[in-house]
Amino acid sequence: MGPGVSIIEAAIGEAQHGWRLDRALADILPDLSRERLKGLIGEGQVQSANVGKISVSMKVAAGQMFTITLPPPVPLDTLAQDIPLTIVHEDADLIVIDKPAGLVVHPAAGNLDGTLVNALLHHCEGRLSGIGGVARPGIVHRIDKDTSGLLVVAKSDKAHEGLARQFKDHSIDRLYAAIVYGLPNPGTGTVDTWIGRSDADRKKMAVHREGRGKHAVTHYRTTQRLRDAAMVECKLETGRTHQVRVHMHHIGHPLIGDPVYGRERKGFKSILETLGFKRQALHAKSLGFIHPVTTERLMFESTLPADMQELLSQLHV
Repeated sequence: MGPGVSIIEAAIGEAQHGWRLDRALADILPDLSRERLKGLIGEGQVQSANVGKISVSMKVAAGQMFTITLPPPVPLDTLAQDIPLTIVHEDADLIVIDKPAGLVVHPAAGNLDGTLVNALLHHCEGRLSGIGGVARPGIVHRIDKDTSGLLVVAKSDKAHEGLARQFKDHSIDRLYAAIVYGLPNPGTGTVDTWIGRSDADRKKMAVHREGRGKHAVTHYRTTQRLRDAAMVECKLETGRTHQVRVHMHHIGHPLIGDPVYGRERKGFKSILETLGFKRQALHAKSLGFIHPVTTERLMFESTLPADMQELLSQLHV
């Protein structure tokens, strides 16, 4: 085995019996995308002792074992930048960041640098997970550019695999603090819907009928009654794109300052302008998970950022 090559073994379970090989492996190995697995199968990097010809569409059976060879990660053409980071925890396998509002997580069109990934490439000096196929930090989940708070990133492939598994199993504890328009009634509840791309605007997410999009569950609890508003804690059972923002809008209480889902309401414009508050009032306040290498239970807390504290003070009854 050459330098940088890693081997993963996957056992087909009863749940995947009869599935296509690419679908089954993607279900077993959530850190590898289905497209990535298709490429690896096509390159002959997926083997099995008891299977002759291996193809993407072959049907698998419970009990079959497959060995996946991951080639060395391809260098990522992304600039390492010395951007200050608030590090809550760091060890050899992972790093927990308290992300400020305004910082994009991953480079993309319109944000090719100045992102969290650029900062991590500099801070970690190459000691990063490459399991996704490129030499990049192991981004296993994201929070929106204008959402602040806690984010965990994998530094080793083992951490990447373990964290991805916990996110897939919905066993990660994630609690968000949000300031919303109006007073939710009831004050505590669960929003259980399906979320997918909006038919009217593909840049937005929307609630759809059952079976369309991805299942999304948010448990919310009102913690403070404010003037025509409320502070709400949202516990995520799933982690879909814009989940809290879409769900609170769905029940009639969009996040204050949200430029996409929260139409500005009467009486708030002057407050937001005075404060210079130009983002959704959403903060990832706590994050808990099992360390994928040490198996230690970890829980991290982040205090409410100054801009949301100032907004709270202006809205107190």
